[in-house]
Amino acid sequence: MTKRTVLVVGASGLVGRASVDTFLDHDWDVVAVSRRPPEVISERPFRHLPVDLTDAPATTAALQALPEVSHLVYAAAFEKSSLVAGWSDPHQMATNRTMLDNVLRPLVTHTRLQHVTLMQGTKAYGVHLHPIPLPARERHPRDEHPNFYWLQEDLLRETAERHGLAWTIFRPVQVVGPAYGVAYCTPPVIGVLAAICHEEGLPFGFPGGATFPVKQAADVRLVADAIRWATDTPAAWGGHFNLTNGEVFSWQELWPLFGEVMGVQVDEPHPQPLGPLLATKGDQWTRIVHRYGLRPMTLDDVLGQSHLYADYTFGTGLTEPPPPALVSTVKVKQAGFTEVRDTEDTFRWSLRTLIDRRVLPDLRRST
Repeated sequence: MTKRTVLVVGASGLVGRASVDTFLDHDWDVVAVSRRPPEVISERPFRHLPVDLTDAPATTAALQALPEVSHLVYAAAFEKSSLVAGWSDPHQMATNRTMLDNVLRPLVTHTRLQHVTLMQGTKAYGVHLHPIPLPARERHPRDEHPNFYWLQEDLLRETAERHGLAWTIFRPVQVVGPAYGVAYCTPPVIGVLAAICHEEGLPFGFPGGATFPVKQAADVRLVADAIRWATDTPAAWGGHFNLTNGEVFSWQELWPLFGEVMGVQVDEPHPQPLGPLLATKGDQWTRIVHRYGLRPMTLDDVLGQSHLYADYTFGTGLTEPPPPALVSTVKVKQAGFTEVRDTEDTFRWSLRTLIDRRVLPDLRRST
């Protein structure tokens, strides 16, 4: 059997890193495309290409030299510094379409590309704009609002039809894993907040809104397993699939777990926007880095834009519960992917991994 090669684009991001690991663990050849090398667990070798996807000539030059590529996992995204406001920004939407186009063009003409996996999320159902059906199902009509998901999906459909490609689109809910310096990952935010509260003698209480909305999460390892599953499963081709851990959670109920893992005492809820708060804590973080022997990274290096996302998912400033935003995973299970994860274990693993990698401090040890 010819060995297969997967190109993971956006390999230093949350989903990209996990995908590199998963494919390596299953004996695929992996080419990782990202501006910085992905930090992975696997000890198997892989090739890394630092490519600016907005630069069409550079992207073409890099990718047309990879005739062995048979599968594409596209997990890259361009986000503006304002994050949430950028979701409706026309320039951001156009840039994301252009980036995918710059990747697909050389692949369909210079490689043996067979299958493409594309990532979406619950914004496909308009969760950021209005109440969504309960539960949101993949068979529901497209929610017609400006969204780069639709620009990318239409491009992928057209390209696949023209070149005979199989494709799969995944819509995971909030993805959780041990990534840092990215846009949508809450564990580093939670860990940084715990460390700063410990440093300054401040209460480590839930900082979000005074509501108890029911949430869903998706362990990044589950997402990566689904991506690999789809490469070999015709029932997964040509469709969308929601992904979750298979259960629900609330931030308030999980908060004591975060304190336990980080080694800090949990206090009563302490509502505060983390975006502006953490933007002022660079000096405190530098002291924490030196005291605990952490990697020499700035607060921006650790958080990326995830503290802005944390304010969104924590419901910061809300006094009334938002509309429920839950999705069905019946379709993916009926297609054969039945993996589930314990959300408490997901967060515990994510925080412990960041501590073990010296991104977050182990507050239990003396300094």
